[in-house]
Amino acid sequence: MNDVTAPAPVIDTEAERFIGKPVTRTNIHRLAQGRGQYVDDLVLPRMLHVVYLRSPHAHARIVRIDAEAARRMPGIAAIVDGREMAAVCAPWEATLKHLTGMRSPPQHAIAIDRATWQGEAVLAIVGQTRALAEDALDAVTVEWEPLPAAVHMDTALDAATPVIHPELGNNLCFHREIDTGGVEAMFDAADVVVEEVFRFGRHTGVTLEPRAVLADFAPTDRHLTVHHSHQAPHMMADLYARQLGLHEADVRVICRDVGGSFGIKVHAYADDFATVALSVMLGRPVKFVADRLESFVTDVHAREHRVKARLALAHDGRMLAFQIDDLTGIGPYSMFPRTSAIEGNQVLNITGGPYKHDHYKAALDVVFLNKVQTSQYRGVGHPIACAVTEGLVDLAAAKLDIDPLELRRRNVMEDDSYPRKGASGILLEGLSHQACLDRIETMMDYQALRREQAELRAQGIHRGIGIAALIELTNPGPAFYGVGGARIAAQDGATLRLDPTGIVHCATGVGEQGQGTETIFAQIAADTLGVPMASVRVLTGDTAATPYGGGTWASRGAGIGGEAVLLASRQLRQNILELAAAHLKRPAEGMQIARGEVMCLATGEALVSFAELGRIAYFRPDLLPPGFQPELVVTRHYAQRDYPFVFTNGVQASYVEVDVETGFVKLLRHWVVEDCGRVLNPMLVDEQIRGAVVQGIGGVLYEECLYDDNGLMRNGSMADYLVPMACEMPDIEVAHIETPTRTSQLGAKGAGEAGTAGAPAAVLNAINDALRPFGAHVSDQPVTPDKLLRALGRI
Repeated sequence: MNDVTAPAPVIDTEAERFIGKPVTRTNIHRLAQGRGQYVDDLVLPRMLHVVYLRSPHAHARIVRIDAEAARRMPGIAAIVDGREMAAVCAPWEATLKHLTGMRSPPQHAIAIDRATWQGEAVLAIVGQTRALAEDALDAVTVEWEPLPAAVHMDTALDAATPVIHPELGNNLCFHREIDTGGVEAMFDAADVVVEEVFRFGRHTGVTLEPRAVLADFAPTDRHLTVHHSHQAPHMMADLYARQLGLHEADVRVICRDVGGSFGIKVHAYADDFATVALSVMLGRPVKFVADRLESFVTDVHAREHRVKARLALAHDGRMLAFQIDDLTGIGPYSMFPRTSAIEGNQVLNITGGPYKHDHYKAALDVVFLNKVQTSQYRGVGHPIACAVTEGLVDLAAAKLDIDPLELRRRNVMEDDSYPRKGASGILLEGLSHQACLDRIETMMDYQALRREQAELRAQGIHRGIGIAALIELTNPGPAFYGVGGARIAAQDGATLRLDPTGIVHCATGVGEQGQGTETIFAQIAADTLGVPMASVRVLTGDTAATPYGGGTWASRGAGIGGEAVLLASRQLRQNILELAAAHLKRPAEGMQIARGEVMCLATGEALVSFAELGRIAYFRPDLLPPGFQPELVVTRHYAQRDYPFVFTNGVQASYVEVDVETGFVKLLRHWVVEDCGRVLNPMLVDEQIRGAVVQGIGGVLYEECLYDDNGLMRNGSMADYLVPMACEMPDIEVAHIETPTRTSQLGAKGAGEAGTAGAPAAVLNAINDALRPFGAHVSDQPVTPDKLLRALGRI
């Protein structure tokens, strides 16, 4: 008889692991079959449609509105002006307390007496169909008194410029300064100083699905349901309750499928409030869907900045000091509730971010203009700060005759030097710029590319290589909005439930806008609970069914929402093991979970399935020991509180060819090395980065909201507004360094905006590298053929 104890079998669960694997999107088949449910797909009984009469002027007094003929037209349910709307919907002021000195006057859902930008709504026409409402809109006549407009940010504070809001005294919305001290002395003592003025054109998000809202108010119980194409449903439920005098518990906001957001749909728009208020006034469902022409003059714009910047260096390339002066033009009001000052504020915080200089001086002026309101859009200040920083670094490299990659390597913060502070005061937990620079040098075969560039220049072919090191703030804590008084949740929650069939349900307030949130959450739950991905169902974006949370913005979905899913999944796993122990009358420590079954840790034998445990817990608790209550529903919350933000980082490089005769730029290759902490799904992360790079390329080469001197947008249609097209984009190669954040157990940072943050700087530097033999330089985005030819002296 063999008395040798056999080794315990190893339960191989690696094949069932999902975190870190390139898992296909869980919703891909439904969406590919056209079964997505967007706001405009919804039809409710007795539903009405609203269209808005919008100002054709940048600034004008409303002398008289004659809507009598329109009221008599068939199918018209109501026509409402600003004063009638104000009786139902209170105005708001979009300021944050921690942005000291910020000002913005009260804004109404529909303008009263005066329109302050082209596109501001001055009348709502509600009809049985949109077509009938639009017909009635054409029958309305408005007598306007055009007023002088403040159009140019460079002159917005001049005495001769009209003051948009006389009660404020001038057009200044917000001013801020940073000064570490000793900056002027460092510039005086520097061996080399480089300086430049950078300009950034306005652009907007152009989401595939435009903004849409369907409000349904029930007068009997004063309950409001709003179907929304939005990023932050709980935020909107709070705002609708406060502005319309309702209890938040009686407001339900549902965001099902959302066709792209990019920050465009994280704000509260005046026509959102007006649409919901109309439903309250009429007691019927009211739908508003912006058409593309409306979107150009109502969706937030971003990026209109002029930055005067300079950098001081020693002769060996050591960076000594940065100084910037940022001027940015917003709309006539700050955007509610996140404000239009956040973008400029972030430019100040992160300019010079990757580098270990100690001296920094910065000033910011945010000025009101009679243009579309500006606010957060993908990247939120990062593309501006990165382009300014990296543009100066390339100028310095050329002046010092140091290779641009080498100059960055000499100055980035060392990977083993964290945690530490940046010169602006930002707290940095852990970055990896040294590793990223090494990786991208290998990826792109940097030295070989330089040799190819030199050979082609000798043949009259002008190619350039551009590099950009970047940081990106993600996983924000309460320091972002909560300290300023905005009721935007810094935390998020997740509820995990095992049902009687063994299926796991995961509900969270972080929504899906195309970035793969549902897949990430299913991966985390399946991985932690030991079930197949097909056994997890994810519900997002419904304030009546999900835990309270902040939603999707600032690359927080995986890092904040995913951590809540992880915590809830771990507790549910423990509860399942305790249930199995009670049912099987054996210790939980001797059991393991894999493939949706509880197994013996010693023998690998399957003991009981999740479905059987669910059946017993829900239908036969009499089979369990007296006093034992199975808990198969778990809710956990998470808020990142160790740092104001958890920064991620990376390096991008671009290879372009400039036709010096036509001014056209051809994008050849683009490389990204990204450190977003723990990579949960490399396929989804790479998709996010590539998509963000394309948006960044749009900003540096194509996209700009052009205005005339009267404040009217000249290219507000897809026929005239350029967006990047697939045939123009280069191959984008992505690689990763992983530095998991220690602020969470999951270790995930964000990745959704980093591509947009670094791409403009990399492309701009590549263009200027190609122009260097001609002594030409561009610093005005977008870089159009006209600007290139002017820089070359050809026109």
